[in-house]
Amino acid sequence: MKIIPCEIEGPLVIEPDVFGDERGFFMESWNAAKFTEAGLDLNFVQDNHSRSQKGVLRGLHFQNPGPQGKLVRVTSGAVFDVAVDLRRSSPSFGHWTGVELSASNKRMFWVPECFAHGFLTLEDNTDFLYKCTAPYAPQHEHSLAWDDPEVGIEWPLDGIEPQLSAKDRDGKPLAEVEAFA
Repeated sequence: MKIIPCEIEGPLVIEPDVFGDERGFFMESWNAAKFTEAGLDLNFVQDNHSRSQKGVLRGLHFQNPGPQGKLVRVTSGAVFDVAVDLRRSSPSFGHWTGVELSASNKRMFWVPECFAHGFLTLEDNTDFLYKCTAPYAPQHEHSLAWDDPEVGIEWPLDGIEPQLSAKDRDGKPLAEVEAFA
């Protein structure tokens, strides 16, 4: 397993060891001992799975209180996945990092607690799986505006009109979100 730091402290790209031949492939998507050895001593309490068509933009979501760390991956299709630092005390507060995750590259992305998270699907029938360190608490869920110019995410929108939920259309700008200390 290879751990790749991102431009901002916290999020990590994880490239699992993949063993394949003409029959297919095998990989470990989660092994507590190996992740702990790599410095990620995580306790997951919930797994989620979503399927979306090309152009669906989900996010940027976070919970406060009860922030969730998320280990995310794609098993079919592809996404552009984004994490935004919402720790006011961090030198990278309001900064973002993004990575393409796909069924073919088999990469995973660690999004720590206190980060907003979202993704744009790049292919139809994209299956997105993620493990969470805290249970979903809808009463504490918030949305950071996906297109906030202060954050300035460079979404790969060439030829894509993003499809958003009402909750995501109503996301707040960085200056108005309930950020973390």
